[in-house]
Amino acid sequence: MSDFNRGYARPTQVGSADMSVDVGLRGFMLGVYNKVALGLVLSAALAYLTGSFAPVRDLMFTVANGRVGYSILGLVVAFAPLAVLLFSGFARRVTPKSANITYWTVVALIGASLGVVVLRYTGASIGETFLLTATSFGALSLVGYTTKRDLTAFGSFLIMGLWGLIGAMLINVFLQNSMMALIVDVIGVLIFAGLIAYDTQKLKMTYYQLQGDDAGMSVATSYGALSLYLDFINLFQFLLALFGNRR
Repeated sequence: MSDFNRGYARPTQVGSADMSVDVGLRGFMLGVYNKVALGLVLSAALAYLTGSFAPVRDLMFTVANGRVGYSILGLVVAFAPLAVLLFSGFARRVTPKSANITYWTVVALIGASLGVVVLRYTGASIGETFLLTATSFGALSLVGYTTKRDLTAFGSFLIMGLWGLIGAMLINVFLQNSMMALIVDVIGVLIFAGLIAYDTQKLKMTYYQLQGDDAGMSVATSYGALSLYLDFINLFQFLLALFGNRR
């Protein structure tokens, strides 16, 4: 799982914002969604390259007894986004440029590591699951954008559940229990579905807090896109694990 979107500091919600929709908010959210879309395009291209181009594929991944895994280099690439986010999280000052670099670096690294998906699942299965994820993402983000209900408590609950999910996944690395894996996948879908709505509302609130701060808005666009991008990628992988057809 490529879940690193809890690894950076989020803007603190202060008070209740006016939830009316205006042109500035639409422009801000459109900028975030465009960045997410471009990130997904880059990730798809890199996943296809690392999963299909033999010289790169053989450096990144291993195939033994029908099981696809990561080589040492592949593991480094797969875990590098966490290191990037931890480093950016300790930065004293985040600028629009550094936030933009963080976004594209994480997107590129995750995209490269997703070549393992190309090797494990059929192309048709990947395409169908991507469309399902995109449809679900759009609907859930719309809920987060339009709801009048404060999702802060709901989001905190989901993040606590995410830590539990990560723990269960680590345990099952050793147990290799198929029933536990199924439960983890189902819970993973529910958690990231909820986080899409929560993170969308969080972005909307952030816009109202940062009005007039162009630099802050630019940083929020990059980190907001990163948050939603990672929600999308994780939802996609859990859905693929549940419904995908393996090669």
